[in-house]
Amino acid sequence: MQTLLAIANASAGSSDDESVEVALSVLREAYAVEAVTTSTPEELHGALAAHPDLHGVVVLGGDGSLHAVIAALRGAGRLDSLIVGLVPLGTGNDFAATLGLPDDPQLAAGVIVANHVEPIDLIIDGNDKVVVNVAHIGVGAEAAIVARPIKKFLGPIGYVLGAAIASIKGLVTPGADLAVTVDGDAAFPRSRVIQLAVGNGRFVGGGAELLPDADPSDGLIDLMITYAGRRSSRIAYAWKLHSGDQQQHDDVIYRQGTTITVSGDPLPCTSDGELTEPATEHSWRIEPGAIRMWL
Repeated sequence: MQTLLAIANASAGSSDDESVEVALSVLREAYAVEAVTTSTPEELHGALAAHPDLHGVVVLGGDGSLHAVIAALRGAGRLDSLIVGLVPLGTGNDFAATLGLPDDPQLAAGVIVANHVEPIDLIIDGNDKVVVNVAHIGVGAEAAIVARPIKKFLGPIGYVLGAAIASIKGLVTPGADLAVTVDGDAAFPRSRVIQLAVGNGRFVGGGAELLPDADPSDGLIDLMITYAGRRSSRIAYAWKLHSGDQQQHDDVIYRQGTTITVSGDPLPCTSDGELTEPATEHSWRIEPGAIRMWL
């Protein structure tokens, strides 16, 4: 019988013992399952190193947990040899929504047992770090910063509150002076930007459809640039973002490409919720089909 390593993050999201046991009971119908709970990157790397003969790895968690496991597998040189499964037990489960995975742990584990495997793209940033779902600079990063300490207590409402506070800031911020290049093409207005997002998935913040055309198997990065227009224009943008029509806004440019570079004012970046220090340059490239997933 093939062996799976099922990994739950002890400190992440809303994963609880009952949901984990439901998923494990389904997985054990078809696989030998080794279940571990980790709370640090060191524990995660140790768990992978202790199990050299695996068929696949199952993440019992959300976007942050999936990000951590993909990063660890890539760092260990095992991403191309193992299949990855996801049972969405996180706070937002945004990438799972793009993949069409059920949020019921029994049904999600059933997807893995059904054994249908597809290749999924992976975004790599300029520091050789992974982006599984979405990376933000500007207002999107501000929302993640605000939401981080409160989402454990408020769940998805924490994302909403973070986005609301960041949106208020977005009404008054002058924006950042940024130059953007897509596949070597710099034909974008160099102007003040309040938000820039790149991604593999469509959703952020527990279900907001930020990049509606994103397809994690098309070999392309989706890019949305929101320029700092007048205050009335920013209010209109916030409403369109709420309704999923932000691409139609005059201050928004939506593109796709395989490499994206950004330079200008120093800004922090959040990648799948992981925050980096402010930098004057950010870049991303796509690795098509780098992840094999049960879908």
